[in-house]
Amino acid sequence: MLPLSKHTIGQLLYYGAVAGFAIYALQQVRKPDKWFGRFFLWIMNMSHSSLTDWGLQHVQIEENFTILDVGCGGGRTIQKLAARAGKGKVCGVDYADGSVGASRAKNAQLIQAGRVEIKQGSVSQLPFADNQFDLVTAVETQYYWPDLVKDMQEILRVLKPGGTLLVIAESYKKGAYNAIQQPVMKLLKSSNLGLDDHRQLFSAAGYMDVQVFAERTRGWFCGTGKKPG
Repeated sequence: MLPLSKHTIGQLLYYGAVAGFAIYALQQVRKPDKWFGRFFLWIMNMSHSSLTDWGLQHVQIEENFTILDVGCGGGRTIQKLAARAGKGKVCGVDYADGSVGASRAKNAQLIQAGRVEIKQGSVSQLPFADNQFDLVTAVETQYYWPDLVKDMQEILRVLKPGGTLLVIAESYKKGAYNAIQQPVMKLLKSSNLGLDDHRQLFSAAGYMDVQVFAERTRGWFCGTGKKPG
């Protein structure tokens, strides 16, 4: 075997570093850490804002609602929900310590005022009592849940009877940009469901009055379902 030239070694090191950074960046999208993850959370706060506004149009939010945002990320959705539920309370939960820290920093004044509370925890075992929330939101996070039916049933547990789950995502199977997004989603080991799949998922988890909406020109999706009773 011929020895490698300095140029070849340099190229191998360069591409290895690029690949390593790409893998690390993908991990930050899924589970941001306390340091570098803050940058990704800042980007997500900006890039998901219009998507979130569109999705929130599909639910009614009363000013005295108690709301939970699952997978609260950088905390921008919590801020939006607190503005609408001006006399209520908004809780956030995320399994990544970087997201919890960023959300708390983003909503520091609301936390101090007692209007917002943010906890670290998993959607599979939410750190909240039964029948507590009027509305639960999940923005750009359902892709990563380990067991979709069981995790949506766990959300059902903390919803009040008649309460609503709202799921919002910027990608769905056969959506406008899914062909471009899917390779990245596959690397992230995320789910890729179509509109009918989401309807069936809500029903399988025990929700009623299920509705699914799509903004087809942008490839956006949102779904709602209510807790019986």
